[in-house]
Amino acid sequence: MISLAKFSPRNFDWLLFFSALLLCILGLAAIYSVELSRGPEVGYIRKQSIALGIGLFGLFFASLMQASFFRKISKPLYFFSIILMLLVLVLGSTIRGTRGWFVIGGFSFQPVELAKAALILILGYSISNFGRRFERPLYFFGTMVIVLMLIGLTMIQPDLGSAVLLGTIWFSLMLLTGARRLLVVSFVSLMVLFSVFSWFFLLHDYQKERVLTFVNPSRDRLGAGYNTTQAIIAIGSGQMFGKGLGFGSQGQLRFLPEAQTDFVFSVIGEELGFAGVVLMLGLFSVMIWRLVVLVGNSDDDFASVVVSGITVLLASQLFINVGANLGLLPVTGVTLPFVSYGGSSLIINLVLIGVAESMVMRRY
Repeated sequence: MISLAKFSPRNFDWLLFFSALLLCILGLAAIYSVELSRGPEVGYIRKQSIALGIGLFGLFFASLMQASFFRKISKPLYFFSIILMLLVLVLGSTIRGTRGWFVIGGFSFQPVELAKAALILILGYSISNFGRRFERPLYFFGTMVIVLMLIGLTMIQPDLGSAVLLGTIWFSLMLLTGARRLLVVSFVSLMVLFSVFSWFFLLHDYQKERVLTFVNPSRDRLGAGYNTTQAIIAIGSGQMFGKGLGFGSQGQLRFLPEAQTDFVFSVIGEELGFAGVVLMLGLFSVMIWRLVVLVGNSDDDFASVVVSGITVLLASQLFINVGANLGLLPVTGVTLPFVSYGGSSLIINLVLIGVAESMVMRRY
């Protein structure tokens, strides 16, 4: 499955790689700043650096694999993800109200991150096998069953943010591949009805509070609206060039909860200012642009769908996280890819960049 003879540095998309790497370095800088106020015993930097090393190894290893390898492992990886999602409900640890982590020796692993990658690969496998007969109802409902299995297990934890991302990947690929319009419209209508049903019967009180706070953050400034209010204050106080790493009052004085994960964007906005935010968004723009170019250059349906899924995942995480930090979207716990603290997310995202590189460098 590995062919070093076919590896060519000239075929490797270095812009894609370096945009991801620089985002990781920016994330390490922001996490280091947060750790200054928490004390060295928390070990954010140490754990994130280890995850970065593992992720970079996974990136280059994945880029060396034949694209056919990912097609072959798509089914086993999908079912393995389901098994892990079931096990975490029984054996997992609860962190921030979500039973979604395996904690071993001070390190944690979140199976839903692997499930996102598995979903992209299994959808690539399934969609490419339909021979572009995307108007068939079986195509739409068959792939829906695939994603609903993972969404259901994610909601039980509960992890609304990850469930939204899984659904977004599937629905975006349905739109991109041209699924029958009637089915798409019917699905959207059902989702509206399901949202109403969820509000009354499925959502927890704290999730409802997040939605209500999104509509009116001032309704509970010291409660549900506290995080959003502090995030907006942090971003606004950074002005053009920020207060400097380690000198942000909101992050350093702990006015900003979960500054290393959900609200790391606000830390960057406060300490590096508008210039730092522009740099970060510029790197994300380069990454997404290169992924879109890779999709356009692909001559294989499986590769096109997989890289499209990776693009949707990263772009959706960026949009949701930044929107929540700016008070434009509800806070759902979606982290900023490559930047936020979180080993599972960082490793999987870097491996997915390697998968995208493989799809271009390797041919069947």
